[in-house]
Amino acid sequence: MALPKKLQEALDLIRAMPKELKAQVLLEYAKKVPTPPPGVELERVHECQTPFFLRAEVEGGRVRLHFFVPDEAPTVKAFAGLLKEGLEGEPPEAVLSVPPTFYRGAGLEELLTPLRLRGLEAALLRLQGQVQRALS
Repeated sequence: MALPKKLQEALDLIRAMPKELKAQVLLEYAKKVPTPPPGVELERVHECQTPFFLRAEVEGGRVRLHFFVPDEAPTVKAFAGLLKEGLEGEPPEAVLSVPPTFYRGAGLEELLTPLRLRGLEAALLRLQGQVQRALS
């Protein structure tokens, strides 16, 4: 199954950039992560060394995402922004169909350590688990 359109477009943008600009583009996604509204219970992604908290909800047949990552961790916050940009508002089935290694081929492997990439995978899997539970 194809990736959700917005996620594919974000990855295509990163893929099209020269290596020296990929990090800059990725960090732009960190700026797109709003503070979660009061009362939203976030779950920690323990696989990430950096504090990374998230919540996926299903409202009206669409996925809503909330994240909290400290500003002192811009690369990890960029992951949250990339997921928000690519998956916010999608139907649950589309979010559930995204493979954990969705980023491969976009050139993120050139910039990020395997440990950071595993953290991104863990965040997606945590989101998918929350979406699955919301549907149950």
